[in-house]
Amino acid sequence: MGVCIKEATNLGRVNRAHLFLSRNNLKLILAAGDVCAITLGYFLSGWGTGYITRQGMFRMVLVTAVSVVAALWALRSQGLYLARVSAVRVVEITRTARAVAILGGIVLLSDRVSHLDWYVRDTIVASLACFVLLCIARSIYRTWLAGARERGLHCRRIAIIGTDDEAVRLITLFQTHRNLGLVVVGIIGDKTEAVERGLGEIWLGDAEHASALQDVAGLSGVVVSASRMPSSQLNGLIRDLHHSGLHIHLATGISGIAVRRLRSVPLAHEPLLYVEAPSLAKMQLIVKRCFDVVVASIALVVLAPVFLAVAIAIRLDDGAPTLFGQSRVGRGGRTFGLLKFRSMTVNAENKLADLRAGNERQGPLFKMENDPRVTRVGRFLRDSSLDELPQLWNVIRGEMSLVGPRPALPAEVLNFSSELRVREQVMPGITGLWQVEARDNPSFEAYRRLDLFYVENWSITLDLMILIGTVEHVLIRMVRALPIHRSGTIPEVAAADIALVEDGTTVLAPTAGN
Repeated sequence: MGVCIKEATNLGRVNRAHLFLSRNNLKLILAAGDVCAITLGYFLSGWGTGYITRQGMFRMVLVTAVSVVAALWALRSQGLYLARVSAVRVVEITRTARAVAILGGIVLLSDRVSHLDWYVRDTIVASLACFVLLCIARSIYRTWLAGARERGLHCRRIAIIGTDDEAVRLITLFQTHRNLGLVVVGIIGDKTEAVERGLGEIWLGDAEHASALQDVAGLSGVVVSASRMPSSQLNGLIRDLHHSGLHIHLATGISGIAVRRLRSVPLAHEPLLYVEAPSLAKMQLIVKRCFDVVVASIALVVLAPVFLAVAIAIRLDDGAPTLFGQSRVGRGGRTFGLLKFRSMTVNAENKLADLRAGNERQGPLFKMENDPRVTRVGRFLRDSSLDELPQLWNVIRGEMSLVGPRPALPAEVLNFSSELRVREQVMPGITGLWQVEARDNPSFEAYRRLDLFYVENWSITLDLMILIGTVEHVLIRMVRALPIHRSGTIPEVAAADIALVEDGTTVLAPTAGN
């Protein structure tokens, strides 16, 4: 009898351990990458600053051990093991910087207690190294996760509660940004309204029975469209869903407003949101322009050897000319000549009309993955983004900024709505929020939404985060552009999950965090 009880206890422990690993596998993989980044960062700084020579390897190991434990706590305190935080690269980079700053403070305080002679200089070098390595480690993780989600792994099966226009918008949002790993397997609400909006095939049931539908649809979470739901019904629904163990996201119906402009205001214990007005002070514009000129000037000097190497490669591969000029629409609707390294054949624009049928973009934008007009060298230049470097001269001339909406072709602008033309209020950029978050996303909706978001919520801080994300993005693209990696390129999250939405039969592992 005692043996049976012991075996049952051990089996229970194994099952609990297996359940913990299955629910937190992504968090554990991400944390393992962070530990490697912090360990490498501190050892490199200890070697570079001479700490290992001064104090020996044993003390270096102690400092590293303290830093790893403190780093995991600091990263967790910033919510960097939650999917809702790490899903947005700009937010992730910002909070990673905060976590590294907290880590540096903890290590310095620990040194004052333990007297390991870890100096402020050592901390600064280690913090910079850790920040860079954490960004690299998380980029590798993000690329791996995108490939896994392409194969239907690590996605969260969710349902939309609501059948109004906001519910339709949410479904479109999640299908557009498939890298979030949220697969909408159905909607819950009024069946008649769902059928009217073309969602009858994925209708699961009424909102009153939402909690009972969890096991039927295999849900791990829901997104509630509360715009037309009475508060008494909404409160009861949230309580029932929490008892069912589901993750709950409450959609506000607000779109295009940065989170930093929203403030939770509990009036009479009611959760209201205060929306701050956008602030685009003249001083910010002056600082942005000065920053653009200084950085672009330095980059032109530092990258001069790269310019020369690219020019020679183009000449050897396809002859002259090296540069390509193209009319684009800039600030205020004025056109200017955008410069690029030539990556296509000389008569490429004359062949565009014949290729329109093969357009892989939605809306007025044009892109073909295997565009026959692209030269051999040009394909590498485009994949690595090196063809954009001459636009640094456009920045010096005041026609572009380092960060801003991508300048569109005049023919594309003719098909833009009046709402999207608002993007012409700011200077176009070499890089921008769309390029960092959704450059390879074929949806025109992502292009429209992110450009309008940038115009409404621009700030110096956001520009800096976009630049950091761009450097990270370009480095990954350069590695993937090399011939040895081309055959194994991880595709972007594609339309596979749309089929899952309609099918709903594939079993998907839950994603990490909420």
